[in-house]
Amino acid sequence: MAPPPIAPGCAHSHAFFVEAGAAERRTRWVTLLTLVTMVVEIAAGYLSQSMALLADGWHMGTHAFALGLAALAYALARRHRDNPRFAFGTWKIEVLGGYTSALFLLVVAATMVWESVERLRTPLPVSYGEALVVAVVGLLVNLGSAWLLHGGGHDHGHAHHDHDHHHAGHDHHHDLNLRAAYLHVVADAATSVLAIVALLGGLMFGWSWLDPLMGLVGSAIITVWAIGLVRDTGRVLLDAEMDAPVVAEILDDIRRENEHPAELTDLHVWRVGRGRYAAIVALTTASRAGPDYYRHRLGRHSELAHITVEVTHRTA
Repeated sequence: MAPPPIAPGCAHSHAFFVEAGAAERRTRWVTLLTLVTMVVEIAAGYLSQSMALLADGWHMGTHAFALGLAALAYALARRHRDNPRFAFGTWKIEVLGGYTSALFLLVVAATMVWESVERLRTPLPVSYGEALVVAVVGLLVNLGSAWLLHGGGHDHGHAHHDHDHHHAGHDHHHDLNLRAAYLHVVADAATSVLAIVALLGGLMFGWSWLDPLMGLVGSAIITVWAIGLVRDTGRVLLDAEMDAPVVAEILDDIRRENEHPAELTDLHVWRVGRGRYAAIVALTTASRAGPDYYRHRLGRHSELAHITVEVTHRTA
């Protein structure tokens, strides 16, 4: 039998959607800023023949798409939050958005490698002065977007009020969809910095090779970030989190149970929200304690949003 869904009206669910709503608003604003900057950088890159600036502009376009995808994931999660088909809520829609964004980051990195190698093989003249101005503007936009996604001084008073005692390393604020959007913006900022370095080198010392070289460096940085995000979101989507701290806490609780000692025969734990987990626990005991007793004992862990306990009673 399928477990009952997490009640949409419960306190932690309300906090979840308030926080997601704030993140969705910030993501929409950053998407708009990214689109505008993308158009300016691509136009300036073509006019100035700067590979670093073109790479920054084009991969900014894929970032804009990924940021829009992140905003769409928030909207879908909000739209279906009361849909009973989602037994444990709609949080994993956001995680899926983060996973897809990470794949886009890998595509961006591969494209940058291809274009940079082409420019190393066939150098083109670059208008360093004009390109430098646009690269600086792009960096400022990226820094502003990163600040906005990181909180930006807004929504703190009501978006982060779910401060019960979790033991998962502040995982209750671990929004993988927002992290994906943030990484896209930070990747933009990093490539903007590299573009500025390359353009300065070309302008001051005539190092035309530095422009495509910085494209390769930027692609390596983005690849590392993307792989980390794919790993983290993939673990959640595949329910590969039996090493989460709450698992150790459950095991410790069962070992320390003195009044009604029980033997653990099966345990499954998986994440169903930001810092929220569901657990299925199977126990064997000689006492008369039923599932409600052990569910109540494990319920003191606020990370556990849903607990199913099965008890087998041994005969003397």
